[in-house]
Amino acid sequence: MNRSDTPRTWRKPPFIANPLLRYGILAVTATYLVWAFATLPFNWQRIAEGLPRSARIFGGGFPPNFSRVDLLLTGFIESLQIAILATLLGVALSIPFAIMAARNIAPLPVYLLGRAVIIVSRSFHPVIVAILFVAAVGFGPLAGILTLTLYSIGFVGKLLAEEIEEIDWGQVEAIRAAGAGYLATLIYAVFPQILPRQVGLSMYQLDSNLRASAVVGIVGAGGIGSTLMNAFGRYDYDFAFAILLVIIAVILVSEGISGWVRKRLW
Repeated sequence: MNRSDTPRTWRKPPFIANPLLRYGILAVTATYLVWAFATLPFNWQRIAEGLPRSARIFGGGFPPNFSRVDLLLTGFIESLQIAILATLLGVALSIPFAIMAARNIAPLPVYLLGRAVIIVSRSFHPVIVAILFVAAVGFGPLAGILTLTLYSIGFVGKLLAEEIEEIDWGQVEAIRAAGAGYLATLIYAVFPQILPRQVGLSMYQLDSNLRASAVVGIVGAGGIGSTLMNAFGRYDYDFAFAILLVIIAVILVSEGISGWVRKRLW
């Protein structure tokens, strides 16, 4: 049989073509994992003692207790208010920072300032920021709103800035050729191109803020997280599990609504 007639099977090329480098990275990774597990101070005795305690916690949580509906609704409504207000403020503030952080439409000093604000906003976990705001403005929903607003600026601002840097520059040149100024160029050439992305990011950020509002509430930033922490502090596990189920249900409903909105837009 002619060699050219022999059937050949296509194989996907490896991500790293050099086998020496590929297997070397695998060996280094395996060595690091062994070293990390060997040097980290795991207290296996405490872990073994904690397993029965975890079983008691889960056992005490079933069936969930929904009898205190008024307390549960109060915490949930506060979390919803925190998430919506933080999303509106964060998205509104992220637009000017995204414009500042887009290299193709901002001068270098403005670009560096915008990037610095976004980097700082994204540098810390919301729980750390919430602790700082709780210390600054006290316990309550204001700390949660400020925390999630800063969190929204970092996330939405970064992605919007990248979207602006990838716009069709021909539309910008056409508007400028007609004599439009900087603001008119933004309104008629830049914003229409990023509007679908802006709406999608806003919906996603609302989902994220709903989840984060429960987390930051644990450190005193208001919302249903504070109710959840108080329930665990009183060893009221059945009510705590009821709160967790409500949080899961709200996130599922929010995911469904945001998916429906995105389908209607596109």
